[in-house]
Amino acid sequence: MDIKKTKGYKQVKDWLKADSKKPFAFQEEAWDYYLKGYSGLVNAPTGFGKTYSIFLAVVIEALNQHPPKGKKQNLQLIWITPLRSLAKDLARAMRQTLLELGLDWTVGVRNGDTSQAEKLQQKKSMPEVLLITPESIHLLLAQKNSSGLFKNLKCVVADEWHELLGSKRGVMVELALSRIKGLRQSAGAQALKVWGISATIGNIGEAMEVLTPNTEKRHIVKADLEKKIEIKSILPDDVETLPWAGHLGLKLAYKLLPIIAQSKTTLIFINTRGQTEMWYQHLLNLDPELAGQLAIHHGSIDFELRNWIEDALHTGQLKAVIATSSLDLGVDFKPVDTVVQVGSPKGVARFLQRAGRSGHSPYETSKIYFLPTHALELVEAAAIKEAAKTKNIESREPVIMVFDTLVQYLVTLAIGDGFDDKVIYEEIKNTHAFQLIEPEEWDWVMTFITSGGESLTAYTEFKKVAKDDDGLWKVKSRQLAMRHRLHIGTIVSDAMLKVKFLSGGYIGMIEEYFVSRLNAGDNFRLAGRVLEFVQVKDMTVIVKLSKNKNAVSPSWLGGRLPLSSNLGAVLRKKYNEALDQEHEDEELDVVYPLFLLQEKRSHVPKSTELLIEMISNKEGFHLFAYPFEGRLVHEVLAALVAYRLSRLLPISFSIAMNDYGFELLSDTEIPMDDAIAYDVFSPKNLTKDISASINSTEMARRKFRDIACISGLVFQGYPGKYVANRHLQSSAGLFFNVFSDFDKHNLLLRQAYDEVFYQQLEEPRLAAALERIQQSEIVITTPKSFTPLSFPIKVDSLRESMSSEALEERIARMKAEATKW
Repeated sequence: MDIKKTKGYKQVKDWLKADSKKPFAFQEEAWDYYLKGYSGLVNAPTGFGKTYSIFLAVVIEALNQHPPKGKKQNLQLIWITPLRSLAKDLARAMRQTLLELGLDWTVGVRNGDTSQAEKLQQKKSMPEVLLITPESIHLLLAQKNSSGLFKNLKCVVADEWHELLGSKRGVMVELALSRIKGLRQSAGAQALKVWGISATIGNIGEAMEVLTPNTEKRHIVKADLEKKIEIKSILPDDVETLPWAGHLGLKLAYKLLPIIAQSKTTLIFINTRGQTEMWYQHLLNLDPELAGQLAIHHGSIDFELRNWIEDALHTGQLKAVIATSSLDLGVDFKPVDTVVQVGSPKGVARFLQRAGRSGHSPYETSKIYFLPTHALELVEAAAIKEAAKTKNIESREPVIMVFDTLVQYLVTLAIGDGFDDKVIYEEIKNTHAFQLIEPEEWDWVMTFITSGGESLTAYTEFKKVAKDDDGLWKVKSRQLAMRHRLHIGTIVSDAMLKVKFLSGGYIGMIEEYFVSRLNAGDNFRLAGRVLEFVQVKDMTVIVKLSKNKNAVSPSWLGGRLPLSSNLGAVLRKKYNEALDQEHEDEELDVVYPLFLLQEKRSHVPKSTELLIEMISNKEGFHLFAYPFEGRLVHEVLAALVAYRLSRLLPISFSIAMNDYGFELLSDTEIPMDDAIAYDVFSPKNLTKDISASINSTEMARRKFRDIACISGLVFQGYPGKYVANRHLQSSAGLFFNVFSDFDKHNLLLRQAYDEVFYQQLEEPRLAAALERIQQSEIVITTPKSFTPLSFPIKVDSLRESMSSEALEERIARMKAEATKW
């Protein structure tokens, strides 16, 4: 079939022409493959119309089939999005397109923000296009008579697939697709087309394989288009030769004001929610005229306020918005012409994704400024520029064999129309996530949901699923079904409490652990306001506005992002160029004095070297090592090296780390020479030594809390009456102990240890780093005082236990001592 001769294609082409537009080659390629019955994945830069590459393909197909006006077509297209804000923007764009093309289709949105009335309306009559999150698609499968919903479905699209891949939410998408395909096959419907849309990702082939396993007709549509990105660092006038993290950022904030003034709208990305609150206040103090033109956007701000900010971004009402990753993805905020990244984003893909929020239209240049929060981040800026130029973009590793997600999914099906275990086993074996599942593992999962497994058979509450008269496995208890529906999903956050004014009106959410540290009268920042804590009542934090300027910012858990391995490798390469001055990086010119001092006191490590600094002072004996592998790897590596050194002689350490290296501090002199160094940084006996060096059982116990919540072992509570985090932890801990003692082959227990080793401890990355170090030259130096590389690690270790005033004094003293040498 020649797509260009079809009625739908001509109509879409004329529509674009009327707006002086024409399709890109990659869009036409996607339309062509779609209409020939292919599934696949579209990979194109942000701002070139990836959405239209598939959405218009579905529209062209519909126009070719001459749908009768006014007659409902039922569900034709499911569009899965990772973010709720993304769905709202997409729906707006799709409705406008359908209206202008005269296609009589409705577009519905279904996620956590959808009202009950709208959900009921959808139940009566499904829209032709449904924008939905992974969690809500499972809620659809949990409805009675859900199998009929998909009979006319033509296509499922996983938007921003790179965001879902590598998480359990991606596995939820895989499982939902396996069921929808199974239902359509049993009804004799035509093959379902499945497409992914992705911007920046390193393993594009694997990404398509995960989404469309065992599909013969599939194709990657890769846009041959360059998105122009202008990356500019905001440079300090001078750098301190002993840098420390966080110190430089706010000092440079005044340099943001002219950038904000000359741009229509600026998005300022900051890595943590707590920091966004501080920056908001600081920018207002610097320029009070920004009041009313500056806003904060992050996941803990109230839904209505977030909505208002997103609408104000579209209309250009706001001059600047300070955001976390909550605005990483989006359809198009046209007025945004400038993006600022405060502090290193720790990954190339994340940086490029954020850059793409500006100059969103084709051929416009995306402008992004990098504002370092300490001097060494300027080297990261140079590394990011090079990695962006050479397309050195991170891969996303797909998640496999997550039994908590499988258990939840089976109970979801059982509260819907029920399931045949033989049919579902074959379906899940065809997913990438569970293609390696063994028959005995499947038997264990079925036993677990029907009787609670070996150790819980005595308790009726764990006999959730039973075989019905029609031979299908179902949940009979209405209460159990209701409780299960409340917690479908794989995101388990700490208990979040709503924050509400004494006079009424919601402001946002903060985590329970932060509230537990507040006393009446304490002040904290949220949504750009300084609030005074009054009390907690019915799981709601009651506050009033405070006139105080000083307040703490909530530090939401999971704040710090780890350095990616791609960026770590380019960063090590940049250190080769730091002193030779034959580079073209203005950032390296600025930090040149810092590297001169590093070379004078110790050594500047090359990418083929591991630097170890042995420093002794009044505090004790310090060992600093610099693998440049990121905070998470260094945390484990430091514990591993400490354990291996303690086997040589009785010695104990305190440990500190940052993204560049780690510190071991001891009262006893630390033995170190080349032979010892190669031995303690050896990849031999790695798993055994990691288990001995960290409390892997305790880490697995904490990880088990999430697994217990996802698999439904523990109930997280009802809306407004969520179970406190400490109670969840303690309930999950009891199950962990029972399984450890009486059910050694429990797959959820095994999963907890797997997640600790492969995700939290990043054992494969650690092993690769140790292999690299074995091939490197180890350089051991003995500086007389702290060096530019060691100083930020030292300051970070003090920050946890000191107030900011005491920390400033201590830093001044340390600097004075260091300058004596």
